Amino acid sequence: MPPPCLTRLAVACVLGWCGRWKCDSAEWQASWGLQITMNAIVALCHFCELHGPRTLFCTEVLHAPLPQGAGNEDSPGQGEQAEEEEGGIQMSSRMRAHSPAEGASVESSSPGPKKSDMCEGCRSLAAGHPGYISHDKETSIKYVSHQHPSHPQLFSIVRQACVRSLSCEVCPGREGPIFFGDEQHGFVFSHTFFIKDSLARGFQRWYSVITIMMDRIYLINSWPFLLGKVRGIIDELQGKALKVFEAEQFGCPQRAQRMNTAFTPFLHQRNGNAARSLTSLTSDDNLWACLHTSFAWLLKACGSRLTEKLLEGAPTEDTLVQMEKLADLEEESETWDNSEAEEEEKAPVLPEGAEGRELTQGPAESSSLSGCGSWQPRKLPVFKSLRHMRQVLGAPSFRMLAWHVLMGNQVIWKSRDVDLVQSAFEVLRTMLPVGCVRIIPYSSQYEEAYRCNFLGLSPHVQIPPHVLSSEFAVIVEVHAAARSTLHPVGCEDDQSLSKYEFVVTSGSPVAADRVGPTILNKIEAALTNQNLSVDVVDQCLVCLKEEWMNKVKVLFKFTKVDSRPKEDTQKLLSILGASEEDNVKLLKFWMTGLSKTYKSHLMSTVRSPTALESRS
Repeated sequence: MPPPCLTRLAVACVLGWCGRWKCDSAEWQASWGLQITMNAIVALCHFCELHGPRTLFCTEVLHAPLPQGAGNEDSPGQGEQAEEEEGGIQMSSRMRAHSPAEGASVESSSPGPKKSDMCEGCRSLAAGHPGYISHDKETSIKYVSHQHPSHPQLFSIVRQACVRSLSCEVCPGREGPIFFGDEQHGFVFSHTFFIKDSLARGFQRWYSVITIMMDRIYLINSWPFLLGKVRGIIDELQGKALKVFEAEQFGCPQRAQRMNTAFTPFLHQRNGNAARSLTSLTSDDNLWACLHTSFAWLLKACGSRLTEKLLEGAPTEDTLVQMEKLADLEEESETWDNSEAEEEEKAPVLPEGAEGRELTQGPAESSSLSGCGSWQPRKLPVFKSLRHMRQVLGAPSFRMLAWHVLMGNQVIWKSRDVDLVQSAFEVLRTMLPVGCVRIIPYSSQYEEAYRCNFLGLSPHVQIPPHVLSSEFAVIVEVHAAARSTLHPVGCEDDQSLSKYEFVVTSGSPVAADRVGPTILNKIEAALTNQNLSVDVVDQCLVCLKEEWMNKVKVLFKFTKVDSRPKEDTQKLLSILGASEEDNVKLLKFWMTGLSKTYKSHLMSTVRSPTALESRS
């Protein structure tokens, strides 16, 4: 029978993570009765010159009761260190000292190596040390750090990963990241590195930080994140060790002393201080507590990056486009970070006092980047909804504006109030698919229509004459309203709009008796129906956009992929109920908002051998 502390053991990581630990041995599961949901374990390993690869410190995540002695209450009279919160994790350093008998019992039942098989260099926590525990109050998860995992099978897995990371699975140069593993023993992200030691052979010792999980895809996708954060931990360790190394070399240079000593086998010269602990090499007594904090944060933060979403049915085009834009932004940010790192390496050493001036440039640069195409609307929008905007502008002006929006023409707002312009764009963009929206929220000069279909300008900006007379642009000028000017009856007015007057002009005004696109007529019908709430109107708009995006997909495949003649296209438009001129223009414009995923899927399907055979 297993110990009581293991009867409900669950080892899991907060890495977001849906995979379960698969044990090939059904007999083992039946005999132990355990359910292990392990997603990741982070460990620090060391290659000891006397004992070989050793696991120094590992952090795992528990959803169930802690191992024996790790989660007990503090003994009376023992001081508690202050608790602090970081990233939603309550960091607690409450520890209970074991008596010699308890320490012996724990050591005898521990799956780790015996005390006689360990030296100072391959030992982290003292005998009887209960380890470090952190509580995540958001998820009720406990992060536990020991020298070895408490479960025998997990110890075996971490031990095998440790041996491979410091022996056969090594990148060129022996220092850097590498990926290895299999379905049975888990997949490993390993980063090997050296720590300076004035008493070691070659004046350095070999370590590695490993991350083990069963989800290969997730581990590969997390590679850039893990590489950056693990590299930061390693740089901090190496920096501390380098200071100690330089101080010791300055006091007693070992290189000259060794050269003057008669040659004897190196192992025979070793004394008790040669195999020193990592805390001695870095001169940091709180090293293991700091590593526990770093590893616990790494596990939580890595899981927060990627989350799973339950989708009912196939994702919409808006969802696909948003995912593609998010991926492009992440790729651009990584490229930007790498270029900044290269510039920092190439930058000359600044004199004292210059660092402060250099750091002040960071926020300005980041703010200029954030304003490049990505902006956030104010929390309290000026225009509350499309219905609100229609009441403020009036039905004829709103119809003209909405027609130009749906047709893909350029919509220009001129106002001194930046929040008003951004709020207007946030409302108007809901009529279009996400892929058709290109916004420059506020500019000091006119931007061409190919760059944006929503453009905000200050009142003094001059618009080119050809744009003023163009049928492919609509201009909304916001002026200070006269005191006698009143909004239409029933307007959801507020004080912020009572001082404005809106003038909507275009080189091609939309006649009131013009049929217009079908979707515009349905939108207006929903807006004028007072029995429908604003939320219901929003859902109607979502359904209308999805309906017409399906028509766009059919037309795209029919014309661009299959290359059907115009006669067949006209028949298709009649079947779709979109043969009118405005509907055709709308479909062609909305076709530009199709996701790259959908287009590539269609192209790959058409080019497949089975598709070619069926067409022939």
